[in-house]
Amino acid sequence: MNRFPNPLQAELQPDRKTWRLLAPFSYLDPDHGLVEVPAGFETDFASVPRWPLTFALLGQYGHAAAVLHDWLYSTGQLSRADADRVFLNALRSSGIARWRAYAMWAGVRIGGAKRYKTPSSAGFSLPGETHDPL
Repeated sequence: MNRFPNPLQAELQPDRKTWRLLAPFSYLDPDHGLVEVPAGFETDFASVPRWPLTFALLGQYGHAAAVLHDWLYSTGQLSRADADRVFLNALRSSGIARWRAYAMWAGVRIGGAKRYKTPSSAGFSLPGETHDPL
């Protein structure tokens, strides 16, 4: 079963660091259902430290999973742990080797907390929630 119904279509931005989605992108996660990322969303793909061995082993892998993870972290639609689990599931679904997927997952578990946005800090409400602006 193809868990990625739409191909990832993105273009490099003038800053040469971020990519903008040209079309909606989605993933059917076995635990959380359909995760949809809208066209226009900007990502830096996987934020892997530029340490020599680390970047060589992990830096150019998992772009599709990284887009999903960046979206989930920027919106707070899922808890941080659940967003990280979607990342791991998407890495494995896209054919990334188990050892590499778990190494990347461990990296976001260890170093991702400062980038995660709660729904209220993202200016986003989950269905059924309201946030008082005061």
